[in-house]
Amino acid sequence: MTRLECTVASCVHNSEKCCCKQGILVEGVNARESCDTCCGSFEENRGGLFKNLFKTPETRLQVDCDVLNCLYNDDHQCRAERISILGDGARAVGQTECGSFRER
Repeated sequence: MTRLECTVASCVHNSEKCCCKQGILVEGVNARESCDTCCGSFEENRGGLFKNLFKTPETRLQVDCDVLNCLYNDDHQCRAERISILGDGARAVGQTECGSFRER
C-alpha cells in the first residue's frame, strides 16, 4: 500500500492531510506532467460542514492509477512508496493533481 499525503483540504474525504477512503483513483491517461493528472476521487466539501463520522484517516491506502505514462504505474496500481495529492482550495477534480507523478 502507498503512503499518501493529501493537501486538498477542500475535499470531503480529507482529514489531517490524510484520506478517509480506503483507496483513491489517480486519473490522467495521457499525462506528461503532474498538472495533467488529478485525483478522480475528489469530492468538494461544500461549506465545510461535513465531518466524517464513520471513517478514520488512512495514511496507507490502495491507489488505483490510470496514468499510463507514470513510472510508478504497474498494471493500474501505484507502486510508489509515498505520493502526495495537491490542490488546496480545489473545487473540482481537475484542480487536483498527483504531485508524485514521474514520466517514464
